[in-house]
Amino acid sequence: MYYTPENIGELIKKVRKSKGVTQTDLATASGTGLRFIVDLEKGKPTCELGKTLRVLQTCGIKLSLDPPSIDEAPKRPTSRFLKRPQ
Repeated sequence: MYYTPENIGELIKKVRKSKGVTQTDLATASGTGLRFIVDLEKGKPTCELGKTLRVLQTCGIKLSLDPPSIDEAPKRPTSRFLKRPQ
């Protein structure tokens, strides 16, 4: 699956609400500000990665990165390599 800031934000919001946690409580628990949580849940693409990872961890959302095998990855980035998956 290709993740976007929007669908990550939607997931965080869904999990937060399912746990009955307010945005303010999530901000406090994750060491971020309320404005950051609001922006993150709205899918703002410039949200800081480190803070986003803390929020995901606080929510109990696991993140998995699956890099291509060394044999599949080109030596230098190409337009094919940089293409978004469908």
